[in-house]
Amino acid sequence: MTATRRAVLAAAALLVTACLLALGVWQLERRVWKHALIAAVETRLQTDPVAAPGPAAWPAIRADTDAYRRIRARGTFRHDRETLVQAVTARGGGYWVLTPLETPGFTLLVNRGFVPPGKRDPRARAAGNPAGPVTVTGLLRVTEPGGAFLRSNDPAANRWYSRDVAAIAQARGLGRVAPYFLDADAAPNAGGYPVGGLTVVKFADSHLVYALTWFGLAFISLYFAWRLWRPYKEA
Repeated sequence: MTATRRAVLAAAALLVTACLLALGVWQLERRVWKHALIAAVETRLQTDPVAAPGPAAWPAIRADTDAYRRIRARGTFRHDRETLVQAVTARGGGYWVLTPLETPGFTLLVNRGFVPPGKRDPRARAAGNPAGPVTVTGLLRVTEPGGAFLRSNDPAANRWYSRDVAAIAQARGLGRVAPYFLDADAAPNAGGYPVGGLTVVKFADSHLVYALTWFGLAFISLYFAWRLWRPYKEA
């Protein structure tokens, strides 16, 4: 291999090293951000519930600042327009029951909780569907548009794999709907269903592993650059 070719390859290896180091630093920055997010969510989970944000606050709602905030809403459920979303929980497979809650000024989709396949029919859990005004407390959750991995929501066939607020509102002919939904807490429903309080608050935190991987690859790339550059210098 000529000295010129070695120099070019060594320079390319150094460029790769710089890119890998940058990726490692980026992962460390992401780790700091993730830890701050986890701490913020843990704080939100410990605060007293506040009124569900109304239309004036909707434009400012963001996943990083509002998700998992404890909220409360009072209104009347529209059980005739509930939506079942496929779910896998600690209790097994089944469905989330999303029911519109008519509040003064807007409609709020409430994930009332989990039901197994045998309780899919509302008549099998009629005792748990209150007819009058209710107060619901839970966590603010951001919408989940589109569907799940490899499975898209199919409103026409009434098959739902994610809690897509806008799509569900359109399919059910709802009016002014909040752009988020409420995950109900564990307050028991008559008859035992739906089962609330099953929200899983967990964030993947593998950024340190990724950073070490990038730094390791950067070391290997730097080593090759040194091996290529050394004969060139000796020449």
